[in-house]
Amino acid sequence: MDKVLNFEKGRVPLLISMPHAGVRLTPGVKAGLIDAAQSLPDTDWHIPLLYEFAVKEMGASVVSAEYSRFVVDLNRPSDDKPLYAGATTGLYPATLFDGVPLFKEGLEPSADERATYLETIWTPYHRTIEEELKRLRDEFGYALLWDAHSIRSHVPHLFEGKLPDFNLGTFNGASCDPSLASKLESICAGFSGYSHVLNGRFKGGHITRHYGDPARNIHAVQLELAQSTYMEEFEPFLYREDLAAPTQEVLKALLQGLLAWGRQRYPG
Repeated sequence: MDKVLNFEKGRVPLLISMPHAGVRLTPGVKAGLIDAAQSLPDTDWHIPLLYEFAVKEMGASVVSAEYSRFVVDLNRPSDDKPLYAGATTGLYPATLFDGVPLFKEGLEPSADERATYLETIWTPYHRTIEEELKRLRDEFGYALLWDAHSIRSHVPHLFEGKLPDFNLGTFNGASCDPSLASKLESICAGFSGYSHVLNGRFKGGHITRHYGDPARNIHAVQLELAQSTYMEEFEPFLYREDLAAPTQEVLKALLQGLLAWGRQRYPG
């Protein structure tokens, strides 16, 4: 395979992961997708652009996917065990978020193709996370992981009604210290123009659950952001600077709060 991820090493104990930002397809996947999937509607659109400030201004490390989740979902475990009860998507998605089959009948990737995707796309992404979290913990004594996601604010097949704007997930408190989750909630509450929830419909996927280990000084949080806060939610999925700029102020406050909490929790 060619380039499968983007990685930038930072200078603070924070790694931002963007597993669903990729838009590349393998030839086999592209040939098999139904027409409605060709525009990649379930992508976490523009997430690298939205978080660009975190690299340039804050010095965070960032890893982002090159390939679409339609090839292999980097936020699912390699054994493909379900993460949520009810409707969800797996390691090799079979449906769009609205429940429609993703591939034309008989044109799904073969088991051998999917094994290759696991080895050449999924594995390097997770190796990068593991290595960077180890580097950060070795250097600073702790590591902070922020798993950055976004989704349409209305997806009836997955959840009822309109999604809150900021959906924080800590795997019901297992992936980070409770005081950190409380701090992030209080920051969200300070922005009255946005709604938020902790461990609602999205509690954190495989990355948050697998790498978050407070006992080893690794604290992980997932943010599922409603796309209505920064973009047009339907094709052509345009980035809206007028929406994104105020949303970035909330993101900056959250990441600054995350880093401040780390400095206080692990002084010197």
